[in-house]
Amino acid sequence: MEFDRKIKIAPSILSADFANFGAEIRAIEDQGADWVHVDVMDGHFVPNLTFGPPAVKAFRPHVKTFMDVHLMIAPVDAYIEAYAEAGADMITAHVEAGRHPHRTLQAIRATGKKAGIALNPGTPADAVEYLLDLCDMVLVMTVNPGFGGQKFIHSQTGKIAQLRAMIGDRPIHIQVDGGVDPVTAPLVARAGADVLVAGSAVFRGGSVDRADIYGANMRAIREAIAG
Repeated sequence: MEFDRKIKIAPSILSADFANFGAEIRAIEDQGADWVHVDVMDGHFVPNLTFGPPAVKAFRPHVKTFMDVHLMIAPVDAYIEAYAEAGADMITAHVEAGRHPHRTLQAIRATGKKAGIALNPGTPADAVEYLLDLCDMVLVMTVNPGFGGQKFIHSQTGKIAQLRAMIGDRPIHIQVDGGVDPVTAPLVARAGADVLVAGSAVFRGGSVDRADIYGANMRAIREAIAG
């Protein structure tokens, strides 16, 4: 994957029809999704439980774009290899998930995968400053992690701008996850984000049989950013 700062939309399949993941993934990609975002939760680091490595392996044959796996789990290091083997293209771990995030990023890169570091809303931007040279992406949570459909936390736009200045010209994406829709997407894009995770804002009102609604929802986000 060549690096560029064009806006990318990464629908979170946490909002998809759980009984029909393969078709849902194909539908969002056919309708213009740039990445497919997989939210992994352990019921411990965050108050929800989602996808283990076998599920990610099952998703893999259906993903033709880029599979972005967000590990909201602690401890995290012991599971990196399993998610890499399952087919993740990018693995993102939380800076809050362990005492040695530098080691965590080294472990992700050792698998040959892209490496991301995530920040919860209460964690300042400078928590990852010393980690940036090991990162392909920084993920800013704009809701508290654990559930879809939450309201966007507006204070996080300042953090995005801080990270954009901190990153400079290094080839590092800034991803935003939480409450992204046509109203909030322009705010985070102006602050410097280039990968937008959207769950309910993409899947709302659509289905595999009405995938055109997914496309319309994604176009609404892009058009809002373009102004």
